Amino acid sequence: MKRLTFLAALSFLAGPAAATPESAADASAASSLAAIGDLGQLNGQALACGEMAIASEAKKLAIRHAPKTRRYGESFEEETNAAFLAQGQMGHAPCPTASTFSGRLNELSERLQTLLPAAAQ
Repeated sequence: MKRLTFLAALSFLAGPAAATPESAADASAASSLAAIGDLGQLNGQALACGEMAIASEAKKLAIRHAPKTRRYGESFEEETNAAFLAQGQMGHAPCPTASTFSGRLNELSERLQTLLPAAAQ
């Protein structure tokens, strides 16, 4: 009986400590998924604005950094489509400049390198 009480107390004390890494992992996954979504938005807007070099680089970043899972791929594609359509629905709203696109791409690249480092090739 003493062993059972001891094990119950031990598992009770270990419970919160065991839950912490999981919630940190969830937060990290959410941040990573958001970064891939932001990259998809940039990609879609660049495609709609005819900035093919930026769109190409955005796609390369997604391939290099995003985990090869359906969830990440769908996030990138959905955000690409939404941003492309939104740019078209804005009527004749001006597209950002090439330097604005490049700056955003560089920011996302740095963010992805922190959140999802590319595997060594």
